[in-house]
Amino acid sequence: MKSLCLTLSLLAAGFTCSAFGDDVIKDDFSGESLSGSWAAVKGDWKIEDGMLSGAELESDKHAAVLNYSAPHNSNDGEIKFQLNGSKEFHLSFNHPKGHLYRVIVKEDGVSLRTDKDKKDPASKAINLETVKGAFEQGKTYTMRFKVADGTATAEFDNGLKVTGTHELLKKKKTGYRLIIKGDGVLFDDFIIHSQG
Repeated sequence: MKSLCLTLSLLAAGFTCSAFGDDVIKDDFSGESLSGSWAAVKGDWKIEDGMLSGAELESDKHAAVLNYSAPHNSNDGEIKFQLNGSKEFHLSFNHPKGHLYRVIVKEDGVSLRTDKDKKDPASKAINLETVKGAFEQGKTYTMRFKVADGTATAEFDNGLKVTGTHELLKKKKTGYRLIIKGDGVLFDDFIIHSQG
């Protein structure tokens, strides 16, 4: 990640990095367009008024997906979000051979679950924890997420928190993925405090 600090295009897009100790990744979406580290797979993604706006496109017949490439085993990060028409979005993680696990945020609560291995017919998604609570449309929240030694946690500034432990969570992750179902979610201040 230290190469990020040397890339002027990323700095122009709102990225900063720490020159000491663990790398710090930060994107405040203050640029005019997404940096090269983000890759839109599906959906409509753009910068609007200093925030990242994402929405599902009906023509895709698939949820909106945006990838941020940053291979790691453990992480400690946060992101601000605001439901802007959508009733659901995911912060998702893949491993090099497929889907791994995700945090699912809905208007009425949050879940942490592993993903089904699409290459294994016997595989099933495993719900690690679900808690009920409200995420209001148009209100900004902060999600703090972390994974280390097979335990993942996501906690929110409205008091909700989910935690789960599973051997799958120890796998190497390819980066970070934002997935949106519906009309729109706004994001800001994507920060990875540390990853290993």
